[in-house]
Amino acid sequence: MVDTWLRSLGLKPGAEIRFRRQDGERWMPGKVMGREADGSVDLRDARGRSRAIPVESIEVAERGPRGGRVWTPLPDIVERAEQLDLFGDA
Repeated sequence: MVDTWLRSLGLKPGAEIRFRRQDGERWMPGKVMGREADGSVDLRDARGRSRAIPVESIEVAERGPRGGRVWTPLPDIVERAEQLDLFGDA
C-alpha cells in the first residue's frame, strides 16, 4: 500500500530528494522511505535521522534536457499526466 501511495506521487523508496522544513531555509538532502500516518513523506536526512516532511516542501532530482540534474518540486510532478512505465520497473 505504501509503494502504491509513493508511486502515485512519482516516487520510489530510496529516491534522492531534497527538502526544507520552512520557507527560506536551505535545502537539505534526503532519501524517501515511505509514508507517515499524517500523509507526509517519511524520509531520512543526510545523518540518517527520520523526518516527516509535507509534499509541498520536497523537490525531486531529475535529469534535465542536457542530462544534468535538475530539482523539480514534488507537487509539479504529481500534477503531470500519468506516464506508463515502459520497462516495468515500477
